[in-house]
Amino acid sequence: MRIIRGLQNAREFLEKLLTERSHTREDIEARVKEAIEEVKSLGDKAIINDVRQFQKVELKESDIKVSLKEIDESENLLSHEIKRAIKKAIERIWNFHERQKLNSWLMEEENGNIMGQKIVPIESVGIYVPGGRASYPSSLIMAAIPAKIAGTERIIVCTPPSPNGKINPAILFTAKELGINEIYKAGGAVAVAAMAFGTETIPKVNKVVGPGNIYVTMAKKLLLGEIGIDSLAGPSEICILADESANPSWIAADLISQAEHDPLSSAILITNSNNLAERVLSIIYHFARELPSKETIEESLQNYGAIAIVNNLDEGAHLVNTIAPEHLEIQTKEPFSILSKIKNAGTVFLGAYSSEVIGDYVGGPNHILPTSGTAKFFSGLSVKDFLKTINFLSISEDGFKELSDITITLAEAEGLHGHALSIKIRKQNSFIKEKPRWTGH
Repeated sequence: MRIIRGLQNAREFLEKLLTERSHTREDIEARVKEAIEEVKSLGDKAIINDVRQFQKVELKESDIKVSLKEIDESENLLSHEIKRAIKKAIERIWNFHERQKLNSWLMEEENGNIMGQKIVPIESVGIYVPGGRASYPSSLIMAAIPAKIAGTERIIVCTPPSPNGKINPAILFTAKELGINEIYKAGGAVAVAAMAFGTETIPKVNKVVGPGNIYVTMAKKLLLGEIGIDSLAGPSEICILADESANPSWIAADLISQAEHDPLSSAILITNSNNLAERVLSIIYHFARELPSKETIEESLQNYGAIAIVNNLDEGAHLVNTIAPEHLEIQTKEPFSILSKIKNAGTVFLGAYSSEVIGDYVGGPNHILPTSGTAKFFSGLSVKDFLKTINFLSISEDGFKELSDITITLAEAEGLHGHALSIKIRKQNSFIKEKPRWTGH
């Protein structure tokens, strides 16, 4: 982890750093394309082969879908504390997203024209949940709740099995609490392709959401158009904007919380305090050495960690907007005064006690967020991601009389005389009694 001084130096360094991190490897794209073709040609067999190769588990076709019995029994395999935590997380995430609902509307003009917008849910959604040796019920909560609130009728889950061939009971219990009973043992690019095309066991869906590794992200990218997707998420990111009032130990711990995800994760501190920068740098590696994931943390900090020292917090906010981080913590004396200056960030955490980690689990806002600078044009997952808008229009006879001539004028100006014909034939109030005259050449 290094210190960079000055706004211009920091901007150039961080832009270069994050660009290098998001570079797509051609070999990964080729492997994902191969996996997609295998699913298209082999169906369930491709899933069985993939699980055998990567999870070292032998599945039969009948094993791919998790049984209702296994889902029901998951409750008995978890402690009371874990079940209580999952239920509380569901409650809080639901309450936040409930406020994102959209309503259909219509308006009627004086001439009798009626127009409006109908809000309808996407009918079927597939959720990818990372699994295998790790368990991420929080990702299932974050992906499923906005879909449920939107009214999506069919929600399925794909997640790789553990080495024992089972799905982690925390994921199964979470699914049960959310009313989801279609869970399939499939991981990586193969799982995304299976949800995109369908197999003998896994149904085709309209949209696939949820976090995953670089292979999952590449599969989403290649299959966009066959399915809708949430976003093309990369490795996790945290940026902390802090002044001299911040606690250096808390900042160091928060930077580590994202660095432990992946060697490609980025952890950046932006501050106007030389003293804070030096203290965080002296503490962070001491903390890292005490954790089981120390090798991942140290690699992440070495390659994609940085401390940028700027002259003031306005420069800091400018730098934040330049890199558009996934997670932004503002640990300053007056964090809300900084918020108005932030234009590009996935989620903002305000104040010293607002650890990004709370947002990962129980805060309320969604933790499936844009990365790699895409917060400049993407937003975090929300209820809107599972809704479509269908516009509708009904033109009255009086409304037609008012709009017909200008419609013809615009159509003919664009050289679309067939368009103009559609209006002219109505102006003549005739279906086949007489032929409309074409004034074109």
